[in-house]
Amino acid sequence: MMKTFYFFWLFILSLFSVNSVADDITEFDYPFLLGNWYWFSNQQDGIESEGEKYRAMHVMFKSDYQFAMRLLRTDGKVEQWTGDYDIDDTNITFISSNEDDQMHTYLLNYNRFVLDGAHFTKLAPENLAGNWRTKTISGQDVADNIAEFALSLRPDFLFSAEISNQAGKTKEHRGVYYLEDDQIVLLYEEGQHDSHFVLNGQNTLTLSNKHFGMEAILNRE
Repeated sequence: MMKTFYFFWLFILSLFSVNSVADDITEFDYPFLLGNWYWFSNQQDGIESEGEKYRAMHVMFKSDYQFAMRLLRTDGKVEQWTGDYDIDDTNITFISSNEDDQMHTYLLNYNRFVLDGAHFTKLAPENLAGNWRTKTISGQDVADNIAEFALSLRPDFLFSAEISNQAGKTKEHRGVYYLEDDQIVLLYEEGQHDSHFVLNGQNTLTLSNKHFGMEAILNRE
């Protein structure tokens, strides 16, 4: 019975399994960098840099080594540019047309990015964070053996996932998650899994894996 339950736990986690686009994400050397990062000045007059004062900054990093950056000045004007970036374990270099390359030191974890001493916070897509529980599961007889699947995605990029079988046995994983576009990757002690996700309004989350022909529809609790 336990072997059967473990087998179906692997199947449900295969909702977060390999596909061609997500391979690029899971093989990316700095996956925690991916996403949208925000910095806000804690001073009413903003922070001065090169003769200008700034109130906020947003930078987006992609796995194809492209970035987009927007800076809000205290006078309300927005500076923005795009380009490529190069990164190692200590420095990140922004490369943009008609601009000198800019190298900065950084620190990084799954939800914090420190760039030359400025602390950035990562934000998840609107309505993704929350507690989700299966409405339906389909694909390869999984629905006949799985009683319930629950997924908790926290706004600080921590997650927990729990599956229950018809006999009441449960299996749980906890870890961190990261994402890009419609790909989400769950990273935990024993491994990692990824899937496509779609948010249908505020209260329905669909996870799918074309390789296994599986789909789970979850409702917000």
